Amino acid sequence: MAKVAIIMGSTSDLPVMQQAIDVLAELNIPTEVDIVSAHRTPEKMFDFGKQAHQRGIQAIIAGAGGAAHLPGMVASLSPLPVIGVPVKSSNSIDGWDSVLSILQMPGGVPVATVALNGAKNAGILAAQIIGASDPEVLQRIIDYKEGLKEKVIKGAQDLKK
Repeated sequence: MAKVAIIMGSTSDLPVMQQAIDVLAELNIPTEVDIVSAHRTPEKMFDFGKQAHQRGIQAIIAGAGGAAHLPGMVASLSPLPVIGVPVKSSNSIDGWDSVLSILQMPGGVPVATVALNGAKNAGILAAQIIGASDPEVLQRIIDYKEGLKEKVIKGAQDLKK
């Protein structure tokens, strides 16, 4: 059963959102992935936002470019934590429109927002949210971060050779 839902407005967002899919697979956290457009499939978005928690989803990662309404709209419908990934898309104003659309949510409708095209961090944050109540996932996050540290130490050692 999926614990994290990864949604995006269109297949053009998939190259960015693949980073979240990959890191969650590395951390052995079951995911579901779907295309849910706030503007082109609003009924699907409404159903998704209202029902995700009933399917056992614990966190939602929503990627969107341009006007980037998907993360905020899903957050307005769902009781789950939503992590927004602003995507620099072909119709984007250098990505800033996406960043600001996701970042500037009104009080009461929070969306955790990662960097432009920062889906990897969205995946890690979703894992950390789940890890707060799941000791096995927490240990995998601890191990993952230890691996990051070891990679930096090795890189510094290689540089000095």
